[in-house]
Amino acid sequence: MTLAQHIKRPFVWLARFRHRRGYGVHSPFAFEFITRVIYERAPYYQYAGLALRQREEARQRGKEWAQAEPLRVKKLLFRLVNRAQPACMVDVGTPSAASLYLSAACRKAELTQAATLNDLFLDAGVPVDFLYLHAWRDAAMVEETFRVCASRAGQRSMFVVQGIGYSQAMRECWKRMVRHPQVGITFDLYDVGILLFDHSLTKQDYIVNF
Repeated sequence: MTLAQHIKRPFVWLARFRHRRGYGVHSPFAFEFITRVIYERAPYYQYAGLALRQREEARQRGKEWAQAEPLRVKKLLFRLVNRAQPACMVDVGTPSAASLYLSAACRKAELTQAATLNDLFLDAGVPVDFLYLHAWRDAAMVEETFRVCASRAGQRSMFVVQGIGYSQAMRECWKRMVRHPQVGITFDLYDVGILLFDHSLTKQDYIVNF
C-alpha cells in the first residue's frame, strides 16, 4: 500500500461503513464467513511468534518485505488458510512477510512461491487449493495468473487477491474475476478480494468494510 492509499484508507472505511460485520447479509454461509473469519478478533497463539519472527527476518530482508501488507491483512491470510486447510498453496508476487502467516496457518500444505507468472511452476494435475496473488501494480499479470490458477481450482479452492481497490486497472480486473464462470461467492474488502469456487452456494459479490 502506498502513502496515498494510507491517506485514502479512512475515507474508504467511512464509505463502506454500512457494510460492516455482516449487516444486511442474508446468506447464512456468507454471514458466518464474514463474522467468524474476516472479523474474527481472537488472539491466535501464533500471532506473537509470527511478529517476532518477522522482526528478526526483516533485519536481513528489509523494511519493504516486512511492510508490503498491513498487519490486519497478514492476520486475515492466517485465518483464511486456517479455515481452508489447503494441501497446495500458491503465493505469487514480490516476496513479503505474508508468506510466514500463510505457512504457519497450515504446516501440512505445500507452498509454492513465485515472484512472477514466469516463475510459477506447478506439477501436472496438482490443484490450486489456495492462491495469494499480490502483484497489484501489474493488473495484467494479476489477471493472467488468475486465469492460469483458476483452471486448476476445485470446489473448495480459495483465492485471495491483494489491492483490488488500489487502482482503476485492478478494480476492472476484479470485476472480470467476479464474473468468471468458475467463481462462486466473492468478498470485496478493498485491500483484498476473496474468491470461492463452491457452486453449491448462490453466486454473489459481498462488499465488506474491513
